[in-house]
Parts: sequence; structure tokens; C-alpha cells
Amino acid sequence: MPLKFIAAAVVLALKARNRDQEQAPSAFVAGRLDAFELKPAPINPDWIIEGNPQARCGFPPESENRAVAAAVWDCTAGTFRWRFGWEETVVILEGEVEVTAADGSVTVLRKGDMGYFAADSWATWRVETYVRKVALLPRPRSMMLAIAGRLANYKRSDAAAKWAA
Repeated sequence: MPLKFIAAAVVLALKARNRDQEQAPSAFVAGRLDAFELKPAPINPDWIIEGNPQARCGFPPESENRAVAAAVWDCTAGTFRWRFGWEETVVILEGEVEVTAADGSVTVLRKGDMGYFAADSWATWRVETYVRKVALLPRPRSMMLAIAGRLANYKRSDAAAKWAA
């Protein structure tokens, strides 16, 4: 019975994906990253370790299916812990940040660098003077869609491994 339920979820997820692809918007939206209005986005005071970091955030237009959100975010000097409530991929546009992961590893991200943060993870950010980033945030999916997506990815990776062998 559970296998039938999972199979049905996979079929529904694939149908939804195909429908989204068929209904993909034909519009193209472009803009300058420095043109988005950034509004104050205070860091939780309990997370601040040192300094007085001031963060701001702005949101470019979203896709029609709202599967991924984007944000332009900047911050002044300071050190703080940050909780990533959902997956986030960042691209540093200006400045730099020293990131200390939960395992203690330290990485400096500079202009042009990318980083990925898993959902429900913590990292310590140390901003020497200023950092500006664009963040890509996939919207959280329902548990069933997440399971279906993982199964589809597993099948694709399994097929790819067999093909490469």
C-alpha cells in the first residue's frame, strides 16, 4: 500500500512539473540588481555576537509559479549567527563575509563567489565592512512532493550511473 501511495505521488509531481513547463510564462523580466529598493531587515538581536550590523533586503519580481524566490540583501560590519530556515544559495555581489559553518570550518566568500546553506542550518557570519548578496530561495514543498522529487532524482541518478557504466 505505501508503495502505491508513493507511486501516485511521483505521478502527480511529474504531471505538475509537465503542466508547469507547458504553462511557462513567455515574459522576460530584467533589471539592475542595484535598482531594487532595499528596506531595513533587522538581524535578531539575540543572534548578534559583535558590533551593530545593519541589514537591508529587497525582492525582485517572482516567477509566476513562485517555486523560487530571490532577494538582494546587504549588511554592514558585525558578527552574528544566522539561521537558514530553508535552503539558500547566495552569490556575493560586493564586499566579503567570513562564514563559519556548524562544523567549525571557515570560508571567506568574496565578490563572485557562491555558497549554499542547507535548510534549518546555522552559520556565523563575520562582515568586516560590508557585504551585498543575491539569494535564491527555493520555496518549501509539501512532504509528499519532497518525497516524490527525491524519488525522481534517485531514479535519474540511478539511470545516469547505469548509462555511464
